[in-house]
Amino acid sequence: MPPKKEGVSLFEQRRLQNIAANQAILKDISKAAVKIAKPAPAPKPVRRTRTPVERRERPKREPAVATRASSRLKGQEPVKREREEDVPASLLPPERPAKRARVSEDLKLGSIMVEGRKFTGDINALGHLIPKRGADPGVRTFDDDDIKETTDKDLKRLREDMSKLEFYDKWAVNDIKIVPQRIYSMGFHPTEAKPLIFAGDKEGAMGIFDASQEVIQVDGGGDDDDDDEQVIEPPVISAFKTHTRTISSFHFPTTDFNAVYTASYDSSIRKLDLGAGSPVSIQVFAPKDDEDLPISSIDMAPTEASTMIFSTLSGSVGRYDVRTKNDVEMWDLSDAKIGGFSLHPLAPHLFATASLDRTMKIWDMRKITGKASPQPALVGEHVSRLSVSHASWSSSGQIATSSYDDTIKIYDFADSSSWKAGHTLDDDAVEPAHVVKHNNQTGRWVTILKPQWQRNPADGIAKFAIGNMNRFVDLYGADGEQLAQLDGEGITAVPAVAHFHPSQNWVVGGTASGKVCLWM
Repeated sequence: MPPKKEGVSLFEQRRLQNIAANQAILKDISKAAVKIAKPAPAPKPVRRTRTPVERRERPKREPAVATRASSRLKGQEPVKREREEDVPASLLPPERPAKRARVSEDLKLGSIMVEGRKFTGDINALGHLIPKRGADPGVRTFDDDDIKETTDKDLKRLREDMSKLEFYDKWAVNDIKIVPQRIYSMGFHPTEAKPLIFAGDKEGAMGIFDASQEVIQVDGGGDDDDDDEQVIEPPVISAFKTHTRTISSFHFPTTDFNAVYTASYDSSIRKLDLGAGSPVSIQVFAPKDDEDLPISSIDMAPTEASTMIFSTLSGSVGRYDVRTKNDVEMWDLSDAKIGGFSLHPLAPHLFATASLDRTMKIWDMRKITGKASPQPALVGEHVSRLSVSHASWSSSGQIATSSYDDTIKIYDFADSSSWKAGHTLDDDAVEPAHVVKHNNQTGRWVTILKPQWQRNPADGIAKFAIGNMNRFVDLYGADGEQLAQLDGEGITAVPAVAHFHPSQNWVVGGTASGKVCLWM
């Protein structure tokens, strides 16, 4: 042990002792070390000649038994499952309305609370209102440079006028949540007095927003009255639960401004009466025997508010008189679903269908043929590369379709209002006059993009609106020329459901979050 040194701490003394002990151990080990001899080299392998031997048969393996198999395949008695009443309620999936469930009674619409906000809505047995190619969000495909480079004076003037539509900014987009879930359908009420917007979502809720209402500011509630911050109250929005499944289509008859028709995947068509003391929703059609007949679109002749034409996801089209309530006429027109259709505004005996079977077809109801399976006369058809989502007919005779082949096709049938019964078109006559490239790959979470014509444009110019996957609304003319690309601050989702007001140059877009974008 090394001698203790004066002025050295106890810790340092202990450390020196450990060092000395370790050095002594190392010396002992080095004395006892021996040299390890290298191992002798292994002998070279002797090459042996192979002699033929009889192959021994390997024992056959038993087939592997699956680790999981049904009791029936194992020859055992089936395992009895727990009864549902024996399973805790917390482990059961939430109840959802059956596909064929619908509301048949008249609904008196009251008020409910959704996400902390008060909505006027229905309280009944349905329960409370519950609250491919990629897109480039914000990347414009049409801008001011396109307008400046336009050589046609009339087209340039029209583009300038459409691009001057101002984004509605009384409230932020996030504050105009018109329905709780994704918007599937919407439209303007035909009144020109104010922009009155209707929307339907995937759970059967209908929202109404009066964009003419005034902004109300209230005090922020500070202690000092002089420093109170003015807070804008949210807009008044009416929301009604009128269907049990997706509201797929609206119709606003011009002969009765108090009526609003809605169609749904729950197989029913309902009429909202706005003229009553309190709004009332009445069922006007539902199939008999609880048949499942999801309705994809509805339309009526502009001058007649009695005959309803509708398409279904099962590939049929129906005609129904809402006054007499006689049996509906059903025509099986496709083996695949018909996603959308429309009547010719000036010749409502003609209608166009768009189907999952990749076709756009034109039909004439003046001539019904076939006894076993009657159907209207087929005037003509056009086949696209992929499915066709919608066929919208303008008052000037053009049909606009959107397809998953990323195109908008415009067919020109300017003389269609003069076609006689039995008129047919050859294949060349049904070719699109204009084909516009347009990203229509909506995927699962965005509502399908559908072109919607302005029904009775006050300026006499045929034009339609369609959502843009880059979070815009595109406006096009009947010749396929783009007129404008509308945007606005606060749009954080695709305004996939886009509509023109029937006569005014007002445009609305609806998003998957149930919010509204408006340009006027």
